[in-house]
Amino acid sequence: MTKQTAGLQAFIELIEGVADNKYVMGDRLVEVGIGGPNLEAILSSIAMAQGELGHARLLYNWTFDLREKKGKKPEIEKQTGKALDGVVNAKDWISLIAALYTVNVALDVVLKSVLEARHAEVVARIHKLIKEQKEHIMYASNWAHQLLHDKGAVPRKFRESLEQVIPEAETWLLTIENTTELATEGYLLPNVSLVQSFKEQIGKVAPQGAVAHGN
Repeated sequence: MTKQTAGLQAFIELIEGVADNKYVMGDRLVEVGIGGPNLEAILSSIAMAQGELGHARLLYNWTFDLREKKGKKPEIEKQTGKALDGVVNAKDWISLIAALYTVNVALDVVLKSVLEARHAEVVARIHKLIKEQKEHIMYASNWAHQLLHDKGAVPRKFRESLEQVIPEAETWLLTIENTTELATEGYLLPNVSLVQSFKEQIGKVAPQGAVAHGN
């Protein structure tokens, strides 16, 4: 068995973090999504849940291989504890969409940065996943746009939900940026700016001023 380097250990934890968030999002999309505002939203939420859970399973299996474990891959029954609180605590449609949009953008930034580094075997593992994830982001961004431009208290409540989950996502991304072993061993490009990429992407639907100062 190959000895795990610090970079490989950090990379496994990174992939587990992505998997945990997708696993919990899949769970939330079923439990919360069943109370969506209309039938189309409910059906789409359930379909999206299957995609998130499928991605989580692929990523968990990858970490199994990275650890060079042998035998049958275990059934996934719970996350490893790395999912963001904004995802875990999504209890209604508004907070669910805020988490789905914010966290999927963060995950996309991470996975694309990993792909750009072109570390051995990584490209084949996540290229298809990144392409499929575009649909998840489009779905969440469309709903985010609707909620930000809805009537009554909905836009304010949605902005409040964003204000809870966006800083948490940025903190997670900054932690990855500051894990120097990832760049040293080629899992990320040197001096990658995940937080800046995240802010640029998130701002396309939820500009900073609209989140922080909207009425």
